[in-house]
Amino acid sequence: MIRAVVLAAGLSTRMGTQKMLLPFGGATVIGRVADQLLASALAEVVVVVGHEGGRVAAALAGRPVSVVANERYADGMLSSVRCGMRALGPCEAVLVALGDQPSITTALVDELIAAYPGCGRGVLVPLHAGRRGHPILLADRYRDEVLTRFDDVGLRGLMLAHPDDVAELPVADDAVLSDMDYPEDYRRELARLAGRSSEM
Repeated sequence: MIRAVVLAAGLSTRMGTQKMLLPFGGATVIGRVADQLLASALAEVVVVVGHEGGRVAAALAGRPVSVVANERYADGMLSSVRCGMRALGPCEAVLVALGDQPSITTALVDELIAAYPGCGRGVLVPLHAGRRGHPILLADRYRDEVLTRFDDVGLRGLMLAHPDDVAELPVADDAVLSDMDYPEDYRRELARLAGRSSEM
């Protein structure tokens, strides 16, 4: 059983507006991410909110997700990972997804989930064009370690501490490398969405 933590607590400073609430594909950015994850084989989806958390939570109304507030969201991404992991039920592994990756698809998530049992490692990372991306899968046995270590380096520290327990899954979809920090990133993701729609 695999459960997901979605990180949606950041300040969106570089975007200049709350990026989780930007329109995307008939929903909001965070709504789109949640919908793709909910349609996958995941057992549970927990969304961690922080900055403007009430507005972000409202954008998820009606979806079967759990929303938890990270009061320490200004401390960075690892604080949100920890907040989400504390809220999860028991599981085999945790999928850590970014709330600002609206081009991640259900098919990609299911590809990761299907590959995890056979990869023989505790961490599974998607790889595109030689670069590691998100979402990533972590064995639940690392939960306590994530909750207590790597304050300065985040989840990268976990992978550096256990390099022999990290597997890479080559994927065709470059969306694993594409989060949204700046307005031009948002425009790029809208263009990607339009391109996919024209191919259907």
